[in-house]
Formats: sequence, structure tokens, C-alpha cells
Amino acid sequence: MKLVRGAWKLLVGIKDALVLVAMLLFFAAIFAALNARQRPAAIGDGALVLKFDGPIVEQPEEVPLTALVSGQQVGRQYRLRDVLRAIDTARTDDRVKAIVLDLDRFGGAYPAVLGEVQAALLRARTAGKPVLAYATAYTDGGYRLASAASEIWMDPLGGTFFAGPGGNQLFYKGLIDKLGVNAHVYRVGKFKSAVEPYTRTDQSSEAREASQALYGTLFDQWREAVSTARPKAQLAPWLGNPAQLVTQMQGDVSRANLATGLVDKLGDRVAFGRRVAQVAGGDDKKVAGWFKTINYNAYVAANPLPKKGKVGVLTIAGEIVDGEAGPGKAAGDTVSKLLYNGLVDNDLKALVVRVDSPGGSVLASEKIRLAIMEAKRRGLPVVVSMGGLAASGGYWVSTPADVIFAEPGTITGSIGIFGIIPTFENTLKKIGLSTDGVKTTPLSGQPDVLGGTTPELDRIVQAGIEHGYLQFLTRVSQSRKLPVERVNEIGQGRVWVGGIAQQLKLVDRFGGLDDAIAEAAKRAKLDDAQAVWLEKKPGFAAQIAQQLASQEDDDDDASAPDALSRLAWQRQQAFASALGDAKRMLGGAAVRAQCLECVGLGPVAARAEDRNLWQLVVARIGL
Repeated sequence: MKLVRGAWKLLVGIKDALVLVAMLLFFAAIFAALNARQRPAAIGDGALVLKFDGPIVEQPEEVPLTALVSGQQVGRQYRLRDVLRAIDTARTDDRVKAIVLDLDRFGGAYPAVLGEVQAALLRARTAGKPVLAYATAYTDGGYRLASAASEIWMDPLGGTFFAGPGGNQLFYKGLIDKLGVNAHVYRVGKFKSAVEPYTRTDQSSEAREASQALYGTLFDQWREAVSTARPKAQLAPWLGNPAQLVTQMQGDVSRANLATGLVDKLGDRVAFGRRVAQVAGGDDKKVAGWFKTINYNAYVAANPLPKKGKVGVLTIAGEIVDGEAGPGKAAGDTVSKLLYNGLVDNDLKALVVRVDSPGGSVLASEKIRLAIMEAKRRGLPVVVSMGGLAASGGYWVSTPADVIFAEPGTITGSIGIFGIIPTFENTLKKIGLSTDGVKTTPLSGQPDVLGGTTPELDRIVQAGIEHGYLQFLTRVSQSRKLPVERVNEIGQGRVWVGGIAQQLKLVDRFGGLDDAIAEAAKRAKLDDAQAVWLEKKPGFAAQIAQQLASQEDDDDDASAPDALSRLAWQRQQAFASALGDAKRMLGGAAVRAQCLECVGLGPVAARAEDRNLWQLVVARIGL
């Protein structure tokens, strides 16, 4: 019998191995086919189409193959440096007859990112390259990009809807009280409002004051950027009393937009396509409104980044988390290993740290900071380039910099620390359960998530948070050459935009990533400012998933929603992200340097797991 069982296990093992080999061969064939399809022989003449069916981010999240195989909805993300490189290359490329912005499904970006892309489009337009924009409806972020176009088109049934930054956020205090959850909050900084949803049912006066200042500055920057790029746009009535303007036009929003100079032409996609064909070439006999196109993915692939350089660029993008993670998250172990390996494997003479993060785990932030300090120990000049967001832990990892670059719209600061430990003793009481046991010290069994924390633990954790905050202040003080008392005044968890942050000496200069690379090369006395990106190469499965997702997006011609539907979708995404943040907050690192409120100013697309959580909540409450 043992012999039979052994033979059977051997046969099962052989079967499993054959299935695995067959699957690998199958996916290898798919990968080869997709690569062959997406590798054009040459880039021909036509219009470079920037169809932004998702947000523009610093580092796209890695698409897991399992998500595509299971049919899970996967959103597209566009890497900022690829977008900028495509636009700047197209500016002087005679094959590119025009740049077309398709903004029907644009997923937004941080204000600083919008500013960089708008500036690149303006450079192309100023150089004589036609830039044409189209959307069924425009909201704030999409219109900022469209304002750089030489022609703005809109569907006659569409319209603009400018909401400005701000809006409501979720507060969980009432819910967790009903559930009996006891959220033990430890914090330093009166403006560290990330913990307020767990301790309050509304916004504190300090948080409201800081938000009003932040949102007001960002809104002023948006208005100035749009007005400068498109002087004929009469923004004032649309920002002050849009209802009156629309009612005067009997509810025809698109005609009101045309009359006030917000758009140049009204027409459907066929009419827009005919207009592009006049500029880029086309054939009306083939398909109505058809024009010669240059595929964005193919164009980016045809203009790759250099693979070797003396200036290393380390990207810290997304939430800073412990352990390891793929692109889109800044995992302490992953990012530090990338830098350590880069220092060993490359003959680097300088380091640029590109930061686009709201922060997160203090432990992971410190691990990344120490890796950057190793580069300094080896004599490399370190330059930090802040993207759309470099707050809290994102500022913590920036402290080793010799010089910090930021954009006027960069969201930074949020110098503060907090911690949350949820306990469920009251929840257990509601269902008739309790805990008891023998303790040999005041810390036996602590932190006890079922029985509650002890006063001794609370004092220890709070003291640790205060010590961590003092460390934060000290690092900033030494880095920025400011007294600790002054750093404490501008800290307290308060968030600043880049323009004010420069006045406060939290950043040194305005400029983008290219400026930071040039500065790093100058400090290293290099004649060539070639950069090499220190990043994890996508694995085999991730490459297949990326190819499939890209192909799916290219083939998607679904109609876009109107402005109100789009805004409602954005709010759903925002609430889904808020629920996800709450879940991660209660289950992630206990001690955090993170700016959760900053995230709401950026891309609107929620993670897949957050969307699933939102759908579960909606189903439970019967919406």
C-alpha cells in the first residue's frame, strides 16, 4: 500500500510540474506575441495621442497577473517622466505633426504634476507644435492641461465643472463608538489631522485653519496657471456664480463655455478627428474622422531612457511601508536594497532622490534615510527632487539632502508623528465576552487588543512618539540649519505648499527632476549629466500583466461620462480610498509619520482592494 501511495504522489507531482511548465510556455507565448505587436518597425508621421485613461503618477503600481486572469478591473497609470519625455521629444520631432490630448477619462494628478505637464505642453505649443485637446466634459485637473492647448474642443452635450480643492472627509469616531472599538491615539503636533477621524466627528479648528490656507493657495495657483496659459478664458463667472451663467444660457453649459472663451470649438469626436486630420493627415474615406496617429506607448518605447549614467536616481513613491513591496509603494527594505545595490553595482558619482510620498511607517522611513546617508558617507552629493507630494515621512527621507528642489505646487512639510492602537474590550462586552489572566509585570500581554491597554503602556508609547518627534525636529534642524525651536513652530504636522515651504527654508529652489539631476552632476563635477534609475525591474508575470493592461486600454473606445457623473465617480473613489486608509491605519505600522489628508489632493483612482471594500460597505448599507 505504501508503494502505491508513493507512486501516486510521484504521478501527481509529475502532473503538477507538467501543468506548471505548460502555463509558463503559454504565458511566454503571450508575452512574445504582445511584444511583437507593440514593437513597431518605425514611427511614422501623425498626431501623438496622449489618451490619459487614468492618473499621472510618479511611479505606476505593478499590475499583478492574477488581477487580470481573475477579470479584476485594473486602472491604467501614466508615469510622469514618460509623459514629459514624450512631449518634449515630440516638440522637435518632425514626424509628430500635432499633439492630441484625450482627457475624457483623465484620472487627475497632484497640482505640481499638473504644472509640469502643462509647462511641457506650453513649450511644445510655443515651439509651433499644434496641441489639440478634447473631452466630453472638463474638470479642474483636465482643464489645467487643456489650457495649454492651441485648440480646446468639447462635446456639445458636455461642459466644464470647476469644484476647486476641498470637500468633506470621512470621520469614523461615531462608527467606532457604536462598534465599541477603542482607538488609542498617540500624537504630537496640533495640526496632525490624520488621526482626527478616529477621535472626532468633525474637523478641529486648527485643521480647518491649515486646510483653508493650503487649499486657498493651491486654488490661486490653479487659477493663475490657467489664466496665464489661456488669457481669453473668462474664469471669474465660472468660479464665482456658475449657476447664474448657466441659467442665462437656458442650461446649455457648452454654449456658455464657448461664449466665455473656455473652449474654442464644440463638436463630437468625428468632427474633432476631421480637424486633427487637417493638421496631421488622414483619410475620410477610411473612417469618418480618422487621422494618422502615433501610439503613445510605442513612442515612449522608441525614446528610452539611458541605461548607464554617473548620477543615480532613487524613486521614493507612494506610501512608505515596512518590509518589501513592488512599484507604487516605498517599502523600506526594497528601497534601501535598491540603493545599496546601486552603490555597489554602478560607478555613481552623485545621487538624486525623487520623492513623491505622503509618508507612512517611521521605521521604514528611517531605514531609507540611513541608506541615503550611506551614499553621503561615500562622498556622493545628494540632491532631493520633490514631486507632487513629499510630506511627513516623505520629508523625513529628504533630510539628508545637500539641496532640495520642489515645485511651487509641491505639497510638503507635515512634520509630525502619531500612532494608533485599536482595542476591542468594549466590543467584546457588547456580545458578552471578557478577558482575564495573570500578569507578572505592568506590560504583561500588552498591547492587549482584546482587553485594552494599560496606563503604563499608554505613557510609554506617548513618550516614544514625543521622542520620535524630537528626532524628526533634530534631523530637520541639522539638515536645514534652523534652530529646533523654529522647526517646531513650522512643524506640528502642518502641511505647506512649495512656495511657502521655500520661504520657510524647508526647500531650497524651484525646479523639476532634470534640474535636480543637473545640480547633482554639477556638484559632482561631471561634464555629463546622464542619469541611471535605481529601480526594481518588473518580473516576468508583471511584464505580461503590464502588456495586457496596456493593450486593453488601447482598445477601449467606451464613451466617457458627463461632468456630474465624473465628479460623482471621483467622490466614490475618494471615499473608497478613505476606507482603505482607515483599514491600513488600524492594521499597519503603529508609529507613523504620514499625511493622509494630502493624498486627497492628488489622483482620484482608488486601489482595487479599496474599491472592493467600498462596494462591500455600499452593499451592507443598501445603497
